[in-house]
Amino acid sequence: MSKTVSIRLEDEVILDLDKLSKITERSKAWLMGKAVEQYIENESWQIKSIEKTLHKVKSGQAKFANHDAVSQWLNSWGTDNELQPPQCK
Repeated sequence: MSKTVSIRLEDEVILDLDKLSKITERSKAWLMGKAVEQYIENESWQIKSIEKTLHKVKSGQAKFANHDAVSQWLNSWGTDNELQPPQCK
């Protein structure tokens, strides 16, 4: 079951939405609904991934690389003395 909601959009976004609606022959409501669905799907995936990682950290299953070692490795890219990637422990 769908429900009607209202949102505030900047004028430029509304103009772009109007153009997209005309080009795709889809209603603005349909386009906004799809945009919100995709945003929520993406954010939910990211939150689940973070929660999974935090669970691994709390349970002692996670491995980490030292920040300074990673920085040194990245800074060595493209130089004559490029370092090997640091080991996770």
